[in-house]
Amino acid sequence: MSLFFQQTINGIMVGSVYALVALGLTLEYGILNIPNFAHGVLYTVGAYLTFLVVVSLGFNYWIAILCAMAALAIIGMVVHRLVYRPLVNAPHLNSFIAAIGLIFMFKAAMLLIWGPDFKRYPPINDTVVNIFGTIVTTQRILIVLITIILIVILNLFIKKTMAGMTIQALAQDREGALLAGINVERVETLVFAVGSAMAAVAAALISPIFLVYNTMGDFVILKAFVIIILGGMGSIPGAIIGGYIIGLVESLGGAYLSTDYNELIAFAILIGVLAIKPTGLFGARSH
Repeated sequence: MSLFFQQTINGIMVGSVYALVALGLTLEYGILNIPNFAHGVLYTVGAYLTFLVVVSLGFNYWIAILCAMAALAIIGMVVHRLVYRPLVNAPHLNSFIAAIGLIFMFKAAMLLIWGPDFKRYPPINDTVVNIFGTIVTTQRILIVLITIILIVILNLFIKKTMAGMTIQALAQDREGALLAGINVERVETLVFAVGSAMAAVAAALISPIFLVYNTMGDFVILKAFVIIILGGMGSIPGAIIGGYIIGLVESLGGAYLSTDYNELIAFAILIGVLAIKPTGLFGARSH
C-alpha cells in the first residue's frame, strides 16, 4: 500500500507539471488555432534560466522562478510577433516548419551557452514530510500546491478580468471579436506571454528534482499534445484533468508494470478515449 501511495503522490506531482505545460499550449491553440510545437523547447529554456539565476547568479530559488517566468513571457511575445503572427492565415504546415526552425535555433543557443552536460541543482527544499506513512519531499508538495494556485489564478484571470474576457471572445469567435473592436494582435501576444510563462514555471518547479538538459522538453511536449487531444482541443478543464490522468497512469504503470511502457500506456488511453468520444473528454462537437 505504501508503494501505491508513493506512486500516487509522484503521479500527482508529474501530472501537475504536465497540466501547466498543457494549459499554456491549450491557451495558444485556442487563440491562434495553431499548435505551437516549439512550446517544449521554451520549457527547456525556462529550466536553464532558473538554473542560471540560482546557481550562477546566486539568487533565491523563488526569485529565479519569477525571473524565468518574466523572461519566457518576453520570449513568447517575441516568438509570436516574429514567427507565428505572420503565419495566422497560412497553411498549418508553414507554422510546423517555423516551429522546427525555432526548436533547432533555441537548442543550438542552449548548447552554445550551457554545453551538453547535464546540470544538477544544489539541494532546494529537500526537507521531508510523512503523509499516510509515505515520505514525501517538500519540493513535490510545493509543485502540487503552486500548480493549484496558478490554476485558480488563471481561472480568475480568464473569467473575471477584461483581458480574460477578450481572450474568451477571441477563442469563441474571431470575426466577432474583430467586429467588436478587440485588438486581436495584442490579445494573441498576451496569450503567448502567459503560455510561455506557464511552461517556465513548470520547468522551474520540476528541475530541482530531476536534471536540466538540452532535450528535457521533448518528451514533455509530446505528453502535452496527448493531454490536450485527450482533454479536448482548446479545453482548459480538459488540459488540467488530462494532465493528472496521464501523470497518475504513468506513475502507477511504471511502478506495477515498467517505465518502458509509459508512452505506450499514454497513447493507449488517448486512442481509447477518442474511440468513445472523438472530440476528447471536454471537447465540443463541431456542427
